[in-house]
Amino acid sequence: MIMRQNIESPACMAVLVREPKFRTAINSLRGKGLQLAGLLIAASIAAVSATPAAARGDDPPEVRSLLGSYLAGRIARGQHDSEAAARYYGRALLSDPSNEALMEQALLMEMTEGRHEEAISLARALVAAQPTHRVGRLVLALAEAKAGRFETAGDHFKSSSTGILGELTGALGRAWMLAARGDHKAAVDVLDNVKQAEWPQLFLRYHKALILDVAGRRSEARAVYERNFKSDARTLRTTLAYVHHAAAAGDMKLARAILDEHAKKVGGNLHPLAKAAIEQVRANKRMSLLVSNATEGLAEAFYGLGELLSGEGGVNVGSIYLQMSLYLKDDAPLALAALASISETTRRFDVANAYYDRIPKGSPLQSSIDIRKAINLNQIDKVDEAQVLLESLAKADPADIRPLDALGNIMRGRKRFQEAIDYYTRAIALVGAKPEAKHWTYFYARGTSFERLKRWPQAEADLQRAMQLSPDQPLVLNYLGYSWVDQNRNLKQGLSLIEKAVSLKPEDGYIVDSLGWAHYRLGNFKEAAKYLERAVELKPEDPVLNDHLGDALWRVGRKLEARFQWQQALTLKPEPEDEAKIKQKLADGLAPVQTPKVVKKKAKETPKRQTKLGPQRPVE
Repeated sequence: MIMRQNIESPACMAVLVREPKFRTAINSLRGKGLQLAGLLIAASIAAVSATPAAARGDDPPEVRSLLGSYLAGRIARGQHDSEAAARYYGRALLSDPSNEALMEQALLMEMTEGRHEEAISLARALVAAQPTHRVGRLVLALAEAKAGRFETAGDHFKSSSTGILGELTGALGRAWMLAARGDHKAAVDVLDNVKQAEWPQLFLRYHKALILDVAGRRSEARAVYERNFKSDARTLRTTLAYVHHAAAAGDMKLARAILDEHAKKVGGNLHPLAKAAIEQVRANKRMSLLVSNATEGLAEAFYGLGELLSGEGGVNVGSIYLQMSLYLKDDAPLALAALASISETTRRFDVANAYYDRIPKGSPLQSSIDIRKAINLNQIDKVDEAQVLLESLAKADPADIRPLDALGNIMRGRKRFQEAIDYYTRAIALVGAKPEAKHWTYFYARGTSFERLKRWPQAEADLQRAMQLSPDQPLVLNYLGYSWVDQNRNLKQGLSLIEKAVSLKPEDGYIVDSLGWAHYRLGNFKEAAKYLERAVELKPEDPVLNDHLGDALWRVGRKLEARFQWQQALTLKPEPEDEAKIKQKLADGLAPVQTPKVVKKKAKETPKRQTKLGPQRPVE
């Protein structure tokens, strides 16, 4: 039924209805059910899947029919392969060049890929057919603005002002086009007259201050900057614009005060651009304005909206706005970094690195960019290249702990545990004799690496040190507690640690599994089965969790279900030694239960636990 609904969706029908030869095909789908629909979609999926993501740039597989090209485009778009989607929609347009639904999809994909000239051509055709088409009008507005035809661009922006986002975007565009023509009063009036909620008002006031600054009305600009900064001292661009305004006027005292307040608000998370500004202000270097003309102001508007939209989950729309910003200023570091981050989110790691490579060398973002590039290289199995890049960073700045941390995480993820230990040890040496709470991650990561090499005394010492530094970290509590329980030692203390971890992170399947396994070790089989069933619900794809549940179900007499869970564990590619044990249990079941005893014995490797620290932060 799902396939049939996709074939017969209004969007698909809008594409096909203009082709009489497809009407019979669609009608036959209604009569014949899923079979033909399934074949058509399967053929399109096969066509898209035949080309791996790494091969983008090559022509996509040949799909000859309008229907096949359209379906392939939809599938490619769903897989975030906007380059292939654009080509498939383009091929569909060859069969039906006046189809507005196809034009719209092709336009969106061309903009997502940053192919602006193709997008402008499509926008002209689409606006000719649909004069109020918002994205088409925006694309044409940008083309006119870049060509210096500011009045025409303003008209396009006015025509695009439909809906909440359209109204906001249109107002910003019109204001900057009026500023470009020297009518700064009218530009400010446009922004003042927009009726929106509070967060858009902050954004509108930010651009009002920028326009006043460009116009040379510095005292009015300062009043607006000050009001915005009092409302939100954390936002990077608000802070930097105010700092550049103060430093451009030679008021270094104000610039230092702004940066001090920003640093206080964000704590230890200062952005590289903020750090660079602090160095410039300390050296009493005058700065130019953050935005010096209307084109830069318009690019800033689309960058800000694009970053906001992509951060709120609107990856597709966010990408289009960021590409619009780059059309006006093609080397803008933050817009490129934001697009790279989106590409990482959609697992297009090679595309992400291509965006990073476009950022001008020597930017304050450079070391952060290189670390992200190395992490992406690891994701596409170019581990040696990642290692060389990070080692060069560590050598260039021996005091920077981040490359060592990234190297440790990469090696740990690759099960090269001794190398991981070496890198974490170097990182811990940089921390010094008095580590802070934030340094718990290095001890935790090294401890898990020691444990995987069956060097339990060192592992235990590191895990306990991590817990001392930050007592409420669920990962540490879980790993140490589970290790004790699995080794049949410190059972009650281990159970207590795991219970605390579960209370802190109740939706984590690995941690819930640990609690179930602790009860299993203590002989509380009914309680164990309850938690282990919950763990498998949360993390059904993990072989260890399924294996544990099988054991607990066996102990409570649910032997048929136990065998099912063991069979399920085998389908999930367990470790070779675990696979052999599971097969033995399927053949013979479990031996009769024995009352657990707290004993001290040689440490053994525990089944795999969740040891990742989570994704690295993208460049902001």
